[in-house]
Amino acid sequence: MRHEIDLSTWKRREHFEVFKNFDEPLFGITVKVECSAAYKKAKELGYSFSNYYLYLSLKVANEIEEFRYRIEDDKVYCYDSVGAGPTIFREDETYGCGYMDYYEDIEQYMRLAELEVARVKAERGLKFQPSGENIIHYSTLPWADFTAVNHARRLDIGRSIPKITFGKLTREGEKMWLPVDIHANHAVMDGFHIGKFIERFQELLNQR
Repeated sequence: MRHEIDLSTWKRREHFEVFKNFDEPLFGITVKVECSAAYKKAKELGYSFSNYYLYLSLKVANEIEEFRYRIEDDKVYCYDSVGAGPTIFREDETYGCGYMDYYEDIEQYMRLAELEVARVKAERGLKFQPSGENIIHYSTLPWADFTAVNHARRLDIGRSIPKITFGKLTREGEKMWLPVDIHANHAVMDGFHIGKFIERFQELLNQR
């Protein structure tokens, strides 16, 4: 479900009107998050660490309203919930695209996520799932401890769907670090909202 944002009273109306017409409206921020507690917790619970931090990031995206805004036909809508559209790497060195609905119940989410990962790994091709605009595009680049990311993209579709990329897990003493890049459309959110996302994501990663 979704509801339309009333642009006449929206506090970001002028920001929207300016940035929606940019040739490149996406802006990105890359940070490193400390995840040693989350890694330990995922292993104790028997979860894949990549599925675990993806779940936590999706939880944050659903908590912050701006990550659920989408531009469709020059109107802005807010979805009640957004799911994850991750790239899933295969043994033949290709990847496919999965889709995972968001469930607050982590056990339910993890069970279905594991099934989706297995499904995509057993297939060939991209296999884009018909999920609509209520999605976050996720990528994982576990081979690179990157400091910045750029994306191939079309400008005529999905222009307001956020893109989140995770990189290579590294260690410094007892601490573990994960690079995270977040790209979003400036017409529907600002650096403030990505800052809120990063702060909350780190908070959840710190939970023991």
